[in-house]
Amino acid sequence: MKSNSAQKLRTMIEKAIEDHRLTRDEYDMILHLATEDGIVDRQEQTLLEQLQDMLENKTVKFVRK
Repeated sequence: MKSNSAQKLRTMIEKAIEDHRLTRDEYDMILHLATEDGIVDRQEQTLLEQLQDMLENKTVKFVRK
């Protein structure tokens, strides 16, 4: 990962995976970080896909703040 935003993206996704929880605000920030430079690189795409899979199979759940 090359940019500071990409590192923030990785950190946020890893936190959601570790605690199995994600707020709507955190999810929105993840999407913002992934798309803010106009390019979703391969590593960002992989992280987003992993997070989406975990949301779908309820390994990571949306929670209220």
